[in-house]
Amino acid sequence: METNVANAIKDKELHRVTSTAIIYKDGKFLLTQRSFDKKVFPGKWTVPGGGLEVDDYINLPADGEGQWYHAIEKSLRREIKEETGLEVGILNFLVDIAFIKPDGMPVVVLSYWTDYKSGEVKLDKDSADYAWVTYEEAKKYDLIKGILGEIEIVDKIKSRTV
Repeated sequence: METNVANAIKDKELHRVTSTAIIYKDGKFLLTQRSFDKKVFPGKWTVPGGGLEVDDYINLPADGEGQWYHAIEKSLRREIKEETGLEVGILNFLVDIAFIKPDGMPVVVLSYWTDYKSGEVKLDKDSADYAWVTYEEAKKYDLIKGILGEIEIVDKIKSRTV
């Protein structure tokens, strides 16, 4: 990591928490193209997801003394619905990723995979396009680094269970 990026981090204990979902349907995976106006990875192809917001849990009854369970799952389902209009099945943890945004904000991404459940893709303003692709077809897209490897893992998991 470049020293200037490390020095830009104001509080090394605080992170933006985000999650993504590799959605599987009939042998294909949903890719979305990020808006060209995005600060991070503009125009790149990725999978649906986004950041955890306090509103994802703060107005719900707490499961304990000020504790909310399943906040990431609720957040990811909200992001999938907002970005694509889709409902998905069980969210299966895949991998975690950490990186530093250009503005110095540390980010933790929790990546999941899931089966498509229902709905038709309807993109929001944060996405420019979408495609349902096989793992082999995904190789032709300008994907955010690491996404292809995640799709490959899910492709192998699904090929064992189909």
